[in-house]
Amino acid sequence: MSVIVCHACDLAHREDGIVPAARVRCVRCRAELYRTSAAGVDTAIALALAALVLFIIANAYPLVAFKVNGTTRMATLTGAALGLYDQGYATLGLLVTFTAVLVPLTQILAFLYVLVPVRLGFRAPGQERLLRVLTALRPWGMSEVFVLGAIVALVKLSSEAEVAPRIALVAYGLLMLMLAAMASVTPTEQFWRWINRRHR
Repeated sequence: MSVIVCHACDLAHREDGIVPAARVRCVRCRAELYRTSAAGVDTAIALALAALVLFIIANAYPLVAFKVNGTTRMATLTGAALGLYDQGYATLGLLVTFTAVLVPLTQILAFLYVLVPVRLGFRAPGQERLLRVLTALRPWGMSEVFVLGAIVALVKLSSEAEVAPRIALVAYGLLMLMLAAMASVTPTEQFWRWINRRHR
């Protein structure tokens, strides 16, 4: 018999069979114990692959184009982070690189590393530790903050130069939505249920 302890009031609950798309709450304080999704492994893998394609586009192509005095310059995501570093904002540049590049990429690759073997019916080495790392990284995925900041910067710069968004900015906006969809269909409990179901 499995027991789940409420993180809010420490009440122990017996875990019974949970139907798909369930949200389980504590009987005493009504805090959420965990939730599951009706989506399948194939849906999660498809979202992760789509997110990987969007991530590659967002980093391979320019975010924006600036036209000042007849000269056009392109800015990429990594170029923007390096520019911050070169201008004396090393901490901000590292923060942009970590939250806008490294965390999304790690999330996507971790999803695929764990879910593809689950789909094929075997266990990936180190998947339990990787799932814990993935859970810890989720709050640091701030793609929506980056997109919002980019839009605000474009509006402010438009008064001083001709600014045109490029395909990478659109791709990053779609990546933000894709990461949100991945998080929605794969709550932490869902990972463990897929793994346990495949390896019983």
